[in-house]
Amino acid sequence: MHLWADLWAEMANYRRQRLTALAVNAKKEPGYYADGGGLYLRVAAGGTKSWMFRFMLNGRARDMGLGSILDKPLAQAREDALRYRQLLLDGIDPITHRQGEREKARDATRKRRTFRECATEYHATHSTGWRNAKHAKEWMASLATHVFPAVGDKDVSHIGKADILAVLEPIWLTRHETASRVRQRIRAVLDWAAARDFRTGHDPHLWDQIARSLPRTKDVRKPKHFLACPYEQVGAALRTIRACGASNCIKLAMEFTILTASRTGMVRMAAWEEFDLDKRRWTIPAERMKAGVEHRVPLSPQVLAILKSQARGPAKPQGLVFPTPSGKTHSDMTFTMQLRRLGLEFTMHGFRSTFRDWAAEQTAFPAEVCESALAHAQRDATEAAYFRSDLFEKRRELMDLWADYCNHDEPMRPSTSE
Repeated sequence: MHLWADLWAEMANYRRQRLTALAVNAKKEPGYYADGGGLYLRVAAGGTKSWMFRFMLNGRARDMGLGSILDKPLAQAREDALRYRQLLLDGIDPITHRQGEREKARDATRKRRTFRECATEYHATHSTGWRNAKHAKEWMASLATHVFPAVGDKDVSHIGKADILAVLEPIWLTRHETASRVRQRIRAVLDWAAARDFRTGHDPHLWDQIARSLPRTKDVRKPKHFLACPYEQVGAALRTIRACGASNCIKLAMEFTILTASRTGMVRMAAWEEFDLDKRRWTIPAERMKAGVEHRVPLSPQVLAILKSQARGPAKPQGLVFPTPSGKTHSDMTFTMQLRRLGLEFTMHGFRSTFRDWAAEQTAFPAEVCESALAHAQRDATEAAYFRSDLFEKRRELMDLWADYCNHDEPMRPSTSE
């Protein structure tokens, strides 16, 4: 109580100075030495000396460091103390006020970064690791369409919840999938900017509040399932495809896709160098796989017959297995559009589900063999650690049975023997 009684007496008589420059240098004993008006010289146990402003605010004693005597002479320390006393008279906390001043000074010296600049730099840094150029292009295009017109030239530190909602709300219900991707990309850019101190005052609750502010979307989050052909009808579907008026290359590619239970992208970009016909094996490199892991596909006799038909002669073929007439890759919609022309409502990707349903209901192969045939990764990390084999020989038996089933009411295709 004595200390604060003395402090208030000194603040009332702050014009009376108790320290001199000579006295400041002479003080050696650790402790606080009053100058008046709440200004103190603090001598630490190690002998270092600094200025302290002591004050009362809302019934609470506060200490505010003003810096070392090496950086600030007595006269300047008195000026600082006077300025902070004036703030107290206005009911302003000097410590909070000084923190705000420092924030403003940092903002003034910080190079201003716009959202567009941050997005461009983020894209340049990360896009090299993305799966393909199409995704990289689409990533930036979505921001250019939906975000840049609204906040592209705005300081990334000044983008708040209202700005983000103004971008998302117009497309949240009508184009929900696009809006969800745009939201993820805005967040990635803002997090990137915050990590580099381009964005100050980052609100940790921002995205939770945005999620609660956006309207609920009925059924829009349900995963999209590709319409699959019932496995009982796969033979009839194959006959329809073989009899249609499409080019022989397209028909064979569609049949190849069904018999190997492959993704259409894997088939459209399949190259001859990936095939070993003697060992009845197709090895798809990791960079073309969704999981980023090399995948081996066993080739049934029926599939080998398709490949030999495409090879067109004894010479070792090169390039794409199923090219367009100009030697390029077929588009992603080529096969699906052909199904539509034939009046078949299911998709080519859906034949993978057809195969999986057949394998589960018509064979006794373990689930891990069936999943491996579809190049699906083990969902359980512990099982995956012990299951290091790709079960290739087991899958060969399975794929041979599948090809036989698809052709069960037609004569078998010739085997590999000439």
